[in-house]
Amino acid sequence: MKAANVLTGTRLPDESGQALAEYSLILTFIVAVCVLAATLLGVAIASGFGNILPAF
Repeated sequence: MKAANVLTGTRLPDESGQALAEYSLILTFIVAVCVLAATLLGVAIASGFGNILPAF
């Protein structure tokens, strides 16, 4: 990239941290979805056991 800057005489903005920020946002979104899914699944399982246990 430095060679391209020298050849063209221009300086491009440094974007080295941009990918890390994007990956961290994607990872945060995935973790939030997993936590939400686990919570909803836990509530559904607890409700199911609550309906089944009185039968015994």
